Amino acid sequence: MTSNPLALIAEITHRCPLHCVYCSNPLEMAAVSSELSTAQWIDIFQQAGKLGMLHAHLTGGEPLARPDLTELIAAARAAGLYTNLITSGIGLAEARLKALVDAGLDHIQLSFQDSREDSANWIAGAKAHAHKIELSRLIRLHKIAFTVNLVIHRQNVDHLDEMIAFIEQLAPERMEIAHTQYYGWALKNRAALLPTRAQLDKAVEAVAAADKRLAGRIRVDFVVPDYYARFPKACMGGWGRKLMLINPAGKVLPCHAAEVIPGLTFENVREQSLENIWQRSPSFQRFRGEDWMPEPCRSCDQRTQDFGGCRCQALLLTGNAEATDPACSLAPAHHIVEAALVDANSTTAIAQPVPASSFVQLQQRAEDLWSYRTNPE
Repeated sequence: MTSNPLALIAEITHRCPLHCVYCSNPLEMAAVSSELSTAQWIDIFQQAGKLGMLHAHLTGGEPLARPDLTELIAAARAAGLYTNLITSGIGLAEARLKALVDAGLDHIQLSFQDSREDSANWIAGAKAHAHKIELSRLIRLHKIAFTVNLVIHRQNVDHLDEMIAFIEQLAPERMEIAHTQYYGWALKNRAALLPTRAQLDKAVEAVAAADKRLAGRIRVDFVVPDYYARFPKACMGGWGRKLMLINPAGKVLPCHAAEVIPGLTFENVREQSLENIWQRSPSFQRFRGEDWMPEPCRSCDQRTQDFGGCRCQALLLTGNAEATDPACSLAPAHHIVEAALVDANSTTAIAQPVPASSFVQLQQRAEDLWSYRTNPE
């Protein structure tokens, strides 16, 4: 029997007031009308606690779009889960922040797009930067853990030193500096987001210097683009090995992008228990372990570290979810990633990414704005 998961990623809504050019959420997002109810989420947290999970990561979209967020945090905490809110901060003012902390919020992760206001607002597609700075000050007034997340890419990486200094002034316990991962809108914008080798090398040096300088004060975590790595990332710690993700409509997934894989049916928590899904569902069994692996993964010593890489990335780049992740230098399809790197390091790379809202007309975007205007704190 597979050991129980360690953490629950609760995508409580796909509503979001931002339009980030690197968004990795699914292109077809769950409608507001399909979202799980307050009572259903409370039951999920209770099941997660009984399964021995340790953490509940409340995310989205923008979780603050849910007017019942305070109740959900209280329920997760009552179930014995460490509560972590992953947010853009839009919709969060002093009174609501205090209510969340009083309800049992343990940790808040606040995302920033840049240190420069104009650039940050352009990348996010909303005038949010000044609010985030003020919110950081308010967060520091409470006894909760504070992480600042910064996504870096071709458009902002050249002033990473400046961004690190900016984050330092916000006084978090932890900063996570993560290169864009290429799913969803980010994959569509890859040519304008993938950094050059020179940019990456400079970023690595900047992070190493910051990690040394800030040791003992601020923990620095760094996520590199696996297009430049020798081996792929162990996506989500391996398919169905450590984490469960529940999307706003109740589908239970090994990762947020898994629905792109054709031929897989993902069970819904409305119909089955978390335990049954984790232990027995075909979707979680599909790429768990090593039996599914092709060569060169099957005989590679790295297979217990990266588990063959990301199944979703393999599908998106090769059309085959069973293929070795092309980010791996040993993959038969590695030439796909090599070609992307050639383009990124050429003089013809696309200069500007396209905002997510420009690709398609999403009625949900109108619902997002309506929600924020009609659900005051």
